[in-house]
Amino acid sequence: MGQGQQEKPATSLAGAVIEEIGASLAAVDAELARRYLGDPGTRQPVHTVYVPGDAFAADTLRSWGDRALAALDEHAPDAASFAAVLGLGDELAGPVHDRVRAKLEREPVEDLRVDFEDGYGPRPDAEEDQAAARAARLIAGAYENGTAAPYMGIRVKCLESAVRERAIRTLDIFLTGLMAAGGLPRGLVLTLPKVTYAEQVSAMVRLLDAFEKTWGLTPGRLGFEIQIETSQAILAADGTATVARMIRAAEGRATGLHYGTFDYSACLGVSAAYQAGDHPAADHAKAVMQVAAAGTGVRVSDGSTNVLPVGSAEQVHAAWRLHYGLTRRALARAYYQGWDMHPGHLPTRYAAVFAFYREGFAQAAARLARYADRVGGDIRDIGDNGEITDEPATAKALGGYLLRGLDCGALDPDEVHRLTGLTRPDLEHFAAPRRA
Repeated sequence: MGQGQQEKPATSLAGAVIEEIGASLAAVDAELARRYLGDPGTRQPVHTVYVPGDAFAADTLRSWGDRALAALDEHAPDAASFAAVLGLGDELAGPVHDRVRAKLEREPVEDLRVDFEDGYGPRPDAEEDQAAARAARLIAGAYENGTAAPYMGIRVKCLESAVRERAIRTLDIFLTGLMAAGGLPRGLVLTLPKVTYAEQVSAMVRLLDAFEKTWGLTPGRLGFEIQIETSQAILAADGTATVARMIRAAEGRATGLHYGTFDYSACLGVSAAYQAGDHPAADHAKAVMQVAAAGTGVRVSDGSTNVLPVGSAEQVHAAWRLHYGLTRRALARAYYQGWDMHPGHLPTRYAAVFAFYREGFAQAAARLARYADRVGGDIRDIGDNGEITDEPATAKALGGYLLRGLDCGALDPDEVHRLTGLTRPDLEHFAAPRRA
């Protein structure tokens, strides 16, 4: 062989074998492409705030922000006192406190659900009709005048027989009201509670499909969250994971799985004193939800705590520490969203989220910057000083981490660019939200 010529590697398998293998896996390829699209690449709110249908008003968002600020002023008026309550280090005390206050002033609620289920209860039909129509008017008005949260919508009653017609009517009145007010807002979210069988998800799909056809909307325009609040939603009678069936039954319309802390705990017989997001039963349920949703584009949300930060300073501080700890625990387990039940929960929701992203920011930025520099080279090569070696899957996680930090306000675009040399489109490229 002459100098400069390369030896042609020998093979043993005929082309027909490769074609046969490809044909045999064609159905699997199609299934993967259809069911595992990856993350949608849109912003995920860090929380959902529930407000009863009769209590929701045009100033609800601003009122929650003001009440949260008042709680800070009363019980932790400066960075040092807030950090002392939560156990934040000196390097985080100022940045977290300042960002929490700025967030409460600018965007106190990221996702709001007007509740017509447990938070509203049974009412005369005429009363719920009016409340549903009013919710549509207020939400449409908020998006029109720029005061809306990034995401807003309603939770109707479940589709069990006792309240099925009421749930459908409330949903119809609300969506019809939005259409009459100018159309469906981009941040619209619908929540279906107490789902136990995949057939209930299929029924919701048929309802939304019928509504879209009535108004000539793009098929699939309406999606919904599935609340996991019963044991049957996790494990079916035949031993299979019901929640995976539900995602399939949603036919691409499922946007989230939301864990219901107290209904689920009670369903399993957990006594009231031990019903919490860190109970082993809760961990099991959320782990099943997480695995079932992985790669599908359906996001998982943690539940809430019912310990409210009210009363004396000692009581408020104790409730804040509990909520902060539960939120940090959830974030470490990749549950990036939860429920907040009271304005007093907002300071610790944002403190936990901001601390989570700011604590890991420098290391994540450095790792992604190193990875970006090595793309095209041997990224398995470990550098000096004990650097961590990263692969594409880790780069995806690092990109997603920084994007989430940017979306919620924990990080600023300028500082991310300064430490990584990357723009937001670059981060989105590494995060690779969806399959081609």
